[in-house]
Amino acid sequence: MREIEVFIDTEEIAEFFYQELMERGYVPSEEELEEIADITFEYLISKSIIAEDWEEENL
Repeated sequence: MREIEVFIDTEEIAEFFYQELMERGYVPSEEELEEIADITFEYLISKSIIAEDWEEENL
């Protein structure tokens, strides 16, 4: 199994969802977008698609 390093930015996720929802006729609030981004991040962790790097957070 090959391991690669991926950086996930929840602000980038929020912006992606904002654009996609706007194209579909939805106008989400900033708070809703932050929740969606956090949920997406947690989903990726729960499916072992990404692993949260605790070392970098504590620097």
